[in-house]
Parts: sequence; structure tokens; C-alpha cells
Amino acid sequence: MSFPKLPNTANVIRFDNSYARLPEAFYTRTPPTPVSQPVLHRLNRGLCEELGIDAEALTTEQWAQVLGGNVLLPGSEPLAMAYAGHQFGHFVPRLGDGRAVLLGETMDAEGQRYDIHLKGSGPTPFSRAGDGRAALGPVLREYLVSEAMHALGVPTSRALAAVGTGEVVYREERLPGAVLTRVAHSHIRVGTFQYFAMGGDQDSLKLLADHVIARHAPDLAEAPEPYWALLSWAIERQARLVAHWMSLGFIHGVMNTDNMAISGQTIDYGPCAFMDHYHPNTVFSAIDQRGRYAFANQPEMAQWNLARFAECVLPLGGMESDEAVERAVALLQAFSQQIEQLWLERMIAKLGMRTEEANDLTLLRELLEIMARESVDYTLFFRLLSHLPVSPDKRPELRALCEHPAAIDNWLSLWETRLSRETQDPDELSRRLCAINPAVIPRNHQVEKALNAAIYEADFAVFEQLLAVITQPFTETAEHASYMQPPKPEERVLNTFCGT
Repeated sequence: MSFPKLPNTANVIRFDNSYARLPEAFYTRTPPTPVSQPVLHRLNRGLCEELGIDAEALTTEQWAQVLGGNVLLPGSEPLAMAYAGHQFGHFVPRLGDGRAVLLGETMDAEGQRYDIHLKGSGPTPFSRAGDGRAALGPVLREYLVSEAMHALGVPTSRALAAVGTGEVVYREERLPGAVLTRVAHSHIRVGTFQYFAMGGDQDSLKLLADHVIARHAPDLAEAPEPYWALLSWAIERQARLVAHWMSLGFIHGVMNTDNMAISGQTIDYGPCAFMDHYHPNTVFSAIDQRGRYAFANQPEMAQWNLARFAECVLPLGGMESDEAVERAVALLQAFSQQIEQLWLERMIAKLGMRTEEANDLTLLRELLEIMARESVDYTLFFRLLSHLPVSPDKRPELRALCEHPAAIDNWLSLWETRLSRETQDPDELSRRLCAINPAVIPRNHQVEKALNAAIYEADFAVFEQLLAVITQPFTETAEHASYMQPPKPEERVLNTFCGT
């Protein structure tokens, strides 16, 4: 397919495409499919600046052509990545980018490498009869949630742009189409390793492992056992990532092995959501009928995915002996303790303690039991708690979050006694807590309002306002007050969807 070129665009995005230099067993060279009427709904100019992309070099209409998939910039080498994956526990040997293409890679001023990736850019050889397109709603959802996660400090892919296609996609109804441009350190997944391991292609598997080391953790190449070092590195990054999710009440919703990035970033936002009221068994994803990826199951599911990764890398470098298997099992078993410790550290910080005591875990678990029993809003509780050291008048608001307000009184007394054993200035304590416990998250009902306004009324003002608020998650102003509140009963969102 021949694509039109724009004049004087050689340096708009400076491409340096390492994945395209790998053998073609890793991908299929596939251009995006042009769309009829691309319209730029949003360009993330701040992210452009971070990546050294010249946002001002193109007009709005030209950016729509580029990021809608109608025009290729110089240096772009579009390809669809090959991978496999366990989907809800069932192995599929050939998945791949069925509705996405990697346009290429760029590097920021610090030498960090990033993928520039279109999602919803048309069918590829991996589409399996799918239309290869994305609806506007899921594109805007991923834009909102990924940018909120970045603002919250969570390792994540980010949204560079959302472009309307001027075309209709068919899901449960006719919906406006869109293309998301997202950026990540890479889109290499556990499923990428599975693709070669399950196919018995050891040469490609080793090449992939070497590529990941060179790209993400070059120091590992100097380790005495680089593939063991890679396994340990990946385990540690996933433990930190999922512990961070858990501390924020985030539910990924579709933790298949093809949705777990080796880099330790959150990718593939589909039926994701933040909890409103706390319960460990919370599920939003409409396709997770059995709760495999429920909130409290996420550490176990991350461990399960990492076990699949270990199975892939064990054959590298003569690591298949019984002793090696036992060593890998020990690493994976240690993951459980590692993630619980990381989660505990984050949760203790959310409660204001600077040191750990033996009974802190008991105190925390008692709180979570009360929150589950009393249907307490997770985010708002911790935010109100952050104000208590200097604003005791917030106590009635906090108690009112419980169905039975007296249920929390004894716990609050225990918490205050625990804090009294540390010498902390109340003002400094409250400031520190407010820097840890967000005031706003992308609450499901607010997200739905923004998406519905854009989808059914072509009104993007609600989306823009929500985006402005959730990318300042620790800021609490009168303007933000309505975004802090839990949904009313009639506003609750019970199910979220992938959009495929």
C-alpha cells in the first residue's frame, strides 16, 4: 500500500526502530488501514514535549492524518507484533496485534526508548476475522485511565492522541470509531515469550530475551546468569506494579499473559476500573464471569503469569535441570511474600506510619474487614483520614461513609494510639498523607458520563474537564469536590467492557 507523504516532516518524530530489526518471525509488516475522515480529538502536547516530538510541526488536520493511520511519517516502519497468551487460563498459541500496529520507536532526551503504537488502526494478519477497529468509548477510557495512572505514579503506558475515524464500528450497537495512539517502554509481553517457547523456536526465544535485556535492563547482560537475572528482574517489577494497583483499589480486569508487559508497565486498559466501596471480591469486567481477575486475586494471577514466563525462560542457558526448576519455584514462591511486603509498605504509608510494628498488618486487616462489611468508599476514606490529624471536624464525614458509623470508632482509636507512638508534627503528617492518598480517581460513573457525552452528543467538554481533574489526583479544590464523591445508587457502574 502506498501512503501519501507530508513535506518537511523528517524530524517530527525521530524513529529508531529496534524491534523492526529483529527477524520477521517476531512480527508481520503491516501498515495501518486509512480511515475516511480523521479528526484529532486530542493530542497530548505535554507528552509530545517529553518525547521530543515537535507537536507544532504539523497542523491539527495533519496530526489527524498521521495518527489516524492515513499518512506515515519518515522513519516509521509499521508492524503487527506476534504473541500468544493464556486468556482466562486457556492457551491460545497465536494472538498477536489484531487491531494495532507499532508505528516505530523513539527516544527521549535521556535515552529512554518508547514505542509509538496505534490501537484500532485496522485489520492485520492476526485479526482472526475481527474488524481491527476500536470504538470511541474504549479509546477515551484508555486515554483517561492511563493518564490518571501516570499522574498517580503507577508505571503505565500513556495516551499520545485520540483520533476519530469518521466511520462506524459495530459492537452491541453502531458506534463512532476512533484510533488511540499510545506510548510504552515496549509492548513485549509474557505472551511474546510464550509464542516462541510453545512453538519450540529456541533461537527466537533467546533472541527475544537478549533484546529485552538490552532494551530494558542492560546491566543484566553482565550478570553471571543473565536469564536468571531477567526472571528475577521481571518478578520484582511485577510485584511492585501490582502492589501499587492494590494500594489504589485498581482492578485491571483482564490479566491474561498477553496483557502483562515484561517492562512492568500497566498496558491494555480494557474493562479496568477503580473500586468505589471496598470489597476484595470486586469484579467489574463483564467477561470475567467467574471472578478470576477480581481485585484480591490480582497478586495470585500475577504470580500465575510469572510462572508461565519462567517456563519460557528456563530452557535458556541450560536452565532445565531439576535443580533449576526448584530454584524457579522458590523465586515464584518468594513473590507472594515480596508483593505482600510491598503492599504492606504502601498501606502503612497510607495510614501515616513511618515505621513498621508487629501489629500493623493486624490493624490494616481489621480496617479492610470493616470497610468491606460497611461498604466504605475506598478512596474517600483514606483521603478523609489524611485530614484528621489537623481537622478533627472531618471525623463525622468519615464515620458517615459506614452504614453503621459506630463500626469505625474503635478502629480510629487504635489508629490514633498507633500514630502517637511516633513523633510526628500533625501538619506535616497530614501533608504527607495527602500526597499519598489521592483526592480524585477516574471514578466509573464520571468516566461513563464523559464517554456518553462524547459518543452520543459529540461533546468532549466533559471528557476534557475530567481529564484535567484526574491528572491532578492529589489536588483538592472546590472545583474538584464533585469528582471526589462516590456515585449515588442510580449512578453506579456495575460492568465494564473490553470494547472488542
